[in-house]
Amino acid sequence: MGMEIFDYEDIQLIPNKCVINSRSEADTTVELGGRRFKIPVVPANMATVINDDIAKWLASNDYFYIMHRFAPETRRAFIETMHAAQLYASISVGVKASEYDFINDLAVNQIVPEYITIDIAHGHADSVIAMIKHIKDVLPDSFVIAGNVATPAAVRDLENAGADATKVGVGPGKACITKVKTGFGTGGWQLAAVRWCAKAARKPIIADGGVRTNGDIAKSIRFGATMVMIGSMLAGHQESPGNILKIDGKTYKQYYGSASETQKGEHKNVEGKQMLVPYRGRLVDTLNEMQEDLQSSISYSGGRDLKAITKCDYVVVKNSIYNGD
Repeated sequence: MGMEIFDYEDIQLIPNKCVINSRSEADTTVELGGRRFKIPVVPANMATVINDDIAKWLASNDYFYIMHRFAPETRRAFIETMHAAQLYASISVGVKASEYDFINDLAVNQIVPEYITIDIAHGHADSVIAMIKHIKDVLPDSFVIAGNVATPAAVRDLENAGADATKVGVGPGKACITKVKTGFGTGGWQLAAVRWCAKAARKPIIADGGVRTNGDIAKSIRFGATMVMIGSMLAGHQESPGNILKIDGKTYKQYYGSASETQKGEHKNVEGKQMLVPYRGRLVDTLNEMQEDLQSSISYSGGRDLKAITKCDYVVVKNSIYNGD
């Protein structure tokens, strides 16, 4: 392939002369599908990360969200509720026949979600291409995000089918065991995969999975992501779905993968696991901290907005940034 292979912990971005007096001057906003959002971060469309209440709060506070698809019968009502509140609706769909019925039902009733994410584990598939075309045919005004993919060929195929953005990342997530169960994926080289795919893309890319620190958001932007999808770091909040558990005086919340037994309710084709994440307090505090850290990243990049980060030099340090921590 003749490409550099690296992941988040292998990269350090190199500072440029700072041109702002305070990080509060740095603009972290990003545009996607005709709307501007506060930060280039979207909580993962997983049942332990997002629910109706969080979606409503995010939309009304200028954050991007994607509702999960694990209560399919509630999706139409969800769109209508969001629209009644004059908020944008952003939903997920799969590719089964019943999903075509759902999309057709929306079209017939002129219920048009602003964003539709076609979300399957292996998104470089004829089934995804067919669904993109169908949505673009009957709901042409919806912004379609399709994934998940790992290669430039996949990005091109989905874009050519009509996708407005593609989601990059196969199995790098903390709750994902695709890499262990199948031997396939971007685990261990997710950031290099984002870079490789972004070079081929003509439309936005959402980096999905493998982000473990706020600095990884800046690194994703550097290598071509427009948005960064975050799971484990946005789970575990007071508002997050899932039970709070106390173990040895420490507080945790449940977190599990979308292809996990817990999510599916059965043990077959399991490619996700259940785990506990530390309790993190209020979601708004974490989002504010992400924004502040990204403003610091922008100041280090020598610019005033996210675009400046994309121009930074970097070094590959191969797992040494934590100095053995």
